[in-house]
Order: sequence, then structure tokens, then C-alpha cells
Amino acid sequence: MLRGGLLLVIAACVATPATATSSPRSNYIQELLVAIESRYSNNVFEDANLIVPDLIRKYRYPVEVHHVTTSDGYILEMHRIPYGRDANNAPNLKRPVIFVMHGVLCSSADFVLMGPGSGLGYLLAEEGFDVWMGNARGNYYSRKHVTLNPDAILNTAFWQFSYDEIGNIDVPSMIDYVLQVTGEQKLHYIGHSQGTTAFFVMASMRPAYNNKIISMHALAPVAYMAHNENLLLQAIAPFSNDIESIASLVGVGEFLPHTTVMTWAGEALCRNEVVFQPICSNILFLIGGWDESQHNATMMPVILGHTPAGSSVKQFAHYGQGIAQKGFRRYDHGSILANLAKYGTATPPSYDLSKISAPVFLHYSKSDPLAVVADVDRLFSEIGSKILSRFLVPLSSFSHIDFMYGISAKELVYDRVINIIKSM
Repeated sequence: MLRGGLLLVIAACVATPATATSSPRSNYIQELLVAIESRYSNNVFEDANLIVPDLIRKYRYPVEVHHVTTSDGYILEMHRIPYGRDANNAPNLKRPVIFVMHGVLCSSADFVLMGPGSGLGYLLAEEGFDVWMGNARGNYYSRKHVTLNPDAILNTAFWQFSYDEIGNIDVPSMIDYVLQVTGEQKLHYIGHSQGTTAFFVMASMRPAYNNKIISMHALAPVAYMAHNENLLLQAIAPFSNDIESIASLVGVGEFLPHTTVMTWAGEALCRNEVVFQPICSNILFLIGGWDESQHNATMMPVILGHTPAGSSVKQFAHYGQGIAQKGFRRYDHGSILANLAKYGTATPPSYDLSKISAPVFLHYSKSDPLAVVADVDRLFSEIGSKILSRFLVPLSSFSHIDFMYGISAKELVYDRVINIIKSM
């Protein structure tokens, strides 16, 4: 309604008789009309079907696709927005580098799919940053390996990883690549959910990487999960080892991959004015939790066109172990012998958060079922950083998924993150 009204007003302003000669002012307004129509005529169904690079190009932002191969053969894809479209849009300038990492079942898409003015990737580019968005092994964009086949029948070798490998191998590999390409010594890190877990794993297991981080911003930080309130993970927790073992026996290693069926469901069942849309929204709530006042139901087809983006069964099993064991430990392989072979101990060692020395800023909320306040408090008390702050989102109903898709995420979260980064 707002779009249509705005276009009608502008159209009325530029309307002239057929015999009139166009003035520079009317030409300018005509161009503005075309620009506005171009910006707002894009429909959600098109966005749901575009891969991330094409989605970024559609909105006239520069984009680069980069690949890095990890030490264990996974081929990871990164998406770069090197500069802005409306501001800070001069190429070939040195800019502060920001690396952004997604959560479980997600991808780089989550930082752009809400569009210019809302998506974190676009906002950072407009603020003058060189934005790199990572993709963890196994998701839609990093579903490749030099020798292993993710679609192998009755063979789950590709899927034998949890967030331990993502933090210990993937994130350091991508950070090294970004610093090499940009020529920088350090970068800023922003992670959401599992993107924060992976950072805590990296910074505790490979402490040298703390020296490569100017600041780390944890959106909905997930490490300890003793007080987890997510129904899916609560159901998995008591059976986490059994679930992974059974899945491997039957040749299933992948969990909720990106599929055209999900994209179709988002378009057919979850669009505006369809009776099933509230069900789609509730499924999203079940997975991660959202605040109804922050939920833009119109964007459901776009969200489901990109999410879920796939993960391994072991990623969820690892989170389930953390809930059941009330700790933040490496993956439990289910037997004393297996753990001894892997770690030299009968039980998995805990991640030593005291080794984290990079400046860390925790951004969390009261109504997040995955990053519960009590667990964030424990995380805060154990991180060894000298520069360490926590910020509670000033909206009590703000929840886990709202950090990515919330209508007011910019005002409630992103603006503060950007201001902190600029002050570092």
C-alpha cells in the first residue's frame, strides 16, 4: 500500500501534457520513479529462487565468490560484498574487513535475504566495510570435497563432522584466506548462533587466532546449553549419541538439506493470504524461536527458499550432548575407547574458554530459547578476554531468529554492533 501510494504521488508530480517538453526536473523525477519501481517491484518468489550471488547482484551490489579448501579436503564457498551501493561505493579503497558466520541449518543467505536496508551484509557494506560471508562445510554452498561424495549411498564419510570441525578447521581456514586476499592482519568477526559456537571453539583450541580478531560480536551466543528451551533439541538431547549412530548405520549423515520442495512449499503454502502461512511461521518458531512482533510473514517464501540450508546429523547430536551433559565439550564419540583414541581421555575435554583473549561482545535477549540468559551469564564468566561486554536487547520478547530476520534487528542490534566496530 505504501509503495503504491508513493508511486502514484510521484507519477502525479511528473505527469505532463503530451505536447509538453520534458524539463530536467521532470526527467530526474521520472528516473527516480523508475528506480523506486525497480527497487520495490521485486517479488519474494524471485528472491526465494536466486542463489546468494545472484540475489546480491539483483539489488545492484558488487559481489565476489571465493573458494577455500580445508586441510581435510572440504571446499568452502564464501561470498564477498566489497563495498556499498548507495554509500561508500568507491571501489579500490582499503576498508576494514568483517567476516560474518551463519548459524546451524543456515548459510550466507541469511545476511542478505531480507534485502537492502535490512540485511546485515548490505548494512555493513553501506557503512564502509569489506564484507565476507562464510559457509560451513555441508551447507548448500559448501557441499563439496576433494574426494568424498555428500550423496554417496550408504556412506556417510562426508558427514562425519560437528561444530568442532567447523570451529577448529573451517573458520580458521576462511579467516586465513580473507586476510591473505585483503592483505590485512586482522578482521572483525560477527557470528550468529552456531557462528558464535564455532568462534568459541576456534579461539579456545587455536588461541593464536585471537591475535587475528579486532573484535568479535556474538549474536545469540551459543556455548553452554544447560538451560536450553528449544523443543527440537530437548527431544534430541537424551538420545544424541544413539541418533547419530543409527543414522550412520542406515547411511544418513545429512540433516534438513536445501531442497526445491522446501522452496516450493514456501511459495505455495507460506505466502500472504494462504491459510497455511501461520503453520509455516510456527514451524520456524519451533526450530529457533521468534517474536511475533518482529516476524515479517511476507518474507516466509524467501526464508524457506534459502533455509534450511543443510547440516550434518552430528552437528545436532553435538548440541544435544551439550544439553544432556550441561557442559561445553568436544564431541563425545560414544565409547571410552573411541574418546581415548581421539582425545587421549575417556571423556571429551571441555573447551577452555579462558584462552579466548580477543575482544568479545555478547548480544543476547531474554526470550531466546537457545541462548538462555543463565547460559550466556556462565559463558561471560568464563571467557578470558580483557575486553568483554554483554548487551541485552532492549525488547524482552526478542528471540533467536529475530537476530537475522527481525523487523527491528537493525535498530535493536545491528546499529550497536556497527558503532562498537567503528570505535575499535
